[in-house]
Amino acid sequence: MESAQLIASGLGLIVGFILSLTGAGGAILSVPLLVFGLHLTVSQAAPIGLLAVCVSAGVGALFALRAGILRYRAAGFMALFGLMLSPVGLWLAARVPNKPLTLVFAFVLLYVSARMMLGAWREIKGLPEAPRKAPPCLLNASIGKLIWTVPCARSLAIAGATAGFFSGLLGVGGGFIIVPSLKRATDLPVNAIVATSLGVLTLVSSGSVAVAAASGDMLWHIAIPFALGSLCAMLVGRLFARRIPGAWIQQAFAVLALGVSISMFIKSMGM
Repeated sequence: MESAQLIASGLGLIVGFILSLTGAGGAILSVPLLVFGLHLTVSQAAPIGLLAVCVSAGVGALFALRAGILRYRAAGFMALFGLMLSPVGLWLAARVPNKPLTLVFAFVLLYVSARMMLGAWREIKGLPEAPRKAPPCLLNASIGKLIWTVPCARSLAIAGATAGFFSGLLGVGGGFIIVPSLKRATDLPVNAIVATSLGVLTLVSSGSVAVAAASGDMLWHIAIPFALGSLCAMLVGRLFARRIPGAWIQQAFAVLALGVSISMFIKSMGM
């Protein structure tokens, strides 16, 4: 196996272990690791990161579907709009210079790290969530399904489209958009929100991977060992994930993401 493939496998193992602890949102570190570890551009690393998202989120979505907690209609609806916008993101990523794209990624990663750090801090301190008005998508408890209305459909469509665009542009999957959007737009329990997010990520990333493969933008000799390493480490890491408090995992991940975002800021400035 060539050195690039060995490095890709090792990076995949790191991402997979992070995924096992943090969920699909941890895949946002795939692109920075590929950029720094294999000196790829963001546009080259994005499809590879999406393949890892597709594989890891797909496994999680299957488990959630078997458990009956994945809202597959909502996931399919959001993914439909995500699939419309992901090719636009891919098209734009191939035409934007690497430095501005790296800067955009750094800003996104900074936002994700700050949000996770705040959420983990509130959970550790036991602070209650601020009261909010009734969301547009309400769950009918008697039948276990969402009540679909125009405001509900609009909220889910916007979230899916936004996630799809950033999925294609940066290879980030979009979980950092979908999960908060579902929390604001629905009254689903947290496990159903995470499961539905995994379903959306699987469908959107699959479409983005297909588009990247068809356009010849996928570096398969790196993507395959990276995705396989990610999958193996994720399955093994699940054995340890339940033993560590979730808030501490989120806080550690937020600090790591903050450090990586600063590194990408420095890289984008050519320092």
